[in-house]
Amino acid sequence: MGKLTKNQKLAFSKIEAGKSYSLKEASELVKEITTSKFDASVDVDVRLGVDPRKANQMVRGVVSLPHGTGKQVRVLVLCSPDAEAAAKEAGADHVGLDEYIEKIKSGWTDIDVIITQPAIMGKIGALGRVLGPRGLMPNPKSGTVTVDVAKAVTEVKAGKIDFKVDKTGIIHASVGKVSFTADQIRDNAKEFINTLIKLKPTSAKGTYVKSVFLSSTMSPGIKIDPKSVDEN
Repeated sequence: MGKLTKNQKLAFSKIEAGKSYSLKEASELVKEITTSKFDASVDVDVRLGVDPRKANQMVRGVVSLPHGTGKQVRVLVLCSPDAEAAAKEAGADHVGLDEYIEKIKSGWTDIDVIITQPAIMGKIGALGRVLGPRGLMPNPKSGTVTVDVAKAVTEVKAGKIDFKVDKTGIIHASVGKVSFTADQIRDNAKEFINTLIKLKPTSAKGTYVKSVFLSSTMSPGIKIDPKSVDEN
């Protein structure tokens, strides 16, 4: 580990070693220890007691954060001509089909989310090599393959995120910005963690939520007591 800066030392000094904070305390503390000049993201990392290599222990889902993500999400809708007007009205940044498929084939991925219709997936399959590694491939489970593309755009713009456990059993999610109030950070994190708990696979044995950490883009992680999530 490199030499700590003055601000990093100050941040670490405010976190009590070995202590598990309540979600309320952590939401206040993460704002206090973040000194970046930009509006840093606030992230939650949850280690689950699952084996992602087993299909019946894969944890994946979507959640609508009460206060949004604080990010400007760039949305591309690949749809039939009759759905274009509704997608644009809902706030999609890019709407079309063949011209955008060609752009993506050429390497264009200047977007955060792609939404499409079931009937269009046959055309998009060939883009898997470009979109897959970037996590941009539309998926029915995340709500990005739907007949109602306008509704999907509205939900994504309002703060709907999708998540998936990684191969080490950890789920990472951004639940806001440091500029949010502590209560807004807490509400978003609470909604995310409770959604994970509801998705516990029946085949998962032992402790399901092993650890929870809250951090900002450049801050140390703050350990949270999972039992505190629903405390007032």
